[in-house]
Amino acid sequence: MTHISTTDIHAAPPGKPQHIAVLGIGLMGFPMARRLCEAGHTVTAWNRSRDKAERLLPFGAQVANSPAEAVRGADVVITLLTDGPAVGAVLLASDTLAAYRPGALVVDMSSIKPDEARAHAHQLATVGVRHIDAPVSGGTVGAEQGTLAIMAGGDAEDVAAAQPVLSALGRCTPVGPHGSGQLAKLANQMIVGITIGAVAEALLLAAKGGADMAQVRQALMGGFADSRIMQLHGQRMVERDFAKRAAMTVQLKDMRNAMATAQAMGFEAPITALFESLYAQAVQDGLSDLDHAGLFVALAQRNGMT
Repeated sequence: MTHISTTDIHAAPPGKPQHIAVLGIGLMGFPMARRLCEAGHTVTAWNRSRDKAERLLPFGAQVANSPAEAVRGADVVITLLTDGPAVGAVLLASDTLAAYRPGALVVDMSSIKPDEARAHAHQLATVGVRHIDAPVSGGTVGAEQGTLAIMAGGDAEDVAAAQPVLSALGRCTPVGPHGSGQLAKLANQMIVGITIGAVAEALLLAAKGGADMAQVRQALMGGFADSRIMQLHGQRMVERDFAKRAAMTVQLKDMRNAMATAQAMGFEAPITALFESLYAQAVQDGLSDLDHAGLFVALAQRNGMT
């Protein structure tokens, strides 16, 4: 089979409407499924808590009672689930395996371990179902606006086949064979988690010394310290707005997945290890319901600045 190149797959025409099953209607799944409905696709939604899926009814989606019911007849199956075991339990259950349309394409947009993605691809292939791992970055804002960064791992023809659907959600970049999308997402989450900590610690240091934190952030924007994290999460820190867009617990899960993957490869990741411990301590200290920018709160507490 041919693997994907390192060039981007640019936005393609949406093509004819497809029958899409979306499994997992949470913070990301809801706006993404809604965009697929608005793009003219036939969407069948499933979620463990049915009421979350029923929010899509006004947009024309159908709601299934089980994953097997959702995938039956679907051209494309999109998963947005919590972790690798959850993805495996849903995609590889015996009744789900029996319900797939031959040749259906599974697009796993969950954030899981690369070796889990490769295992899922292999097992689905045994029943004639194609698979790509295509996790995303951009948070709920990107999901709502259709500007997600999508990192796709898998065979070139399968990534190309998914593109008319993914174009409604954001920009898809092929990054390598099966599992590579998840490697790219781990790299993304390492950078995000570490940068959140760097921005939080720097702004708190400035405030501790008597500077105006909001003005310090403004002064840094446009220089080498600027970033999307400084712009978006830095503003949340200034406003003390830690309503959950991307959960602290999910950031911790991703940091732990990065560490497990690094250890399996014999790769040393001391910076990620430090921040994994900081997020773990923040969750242990009761901050699990905060946005991942809430690491600011944990660092503020350490410095008596709450």
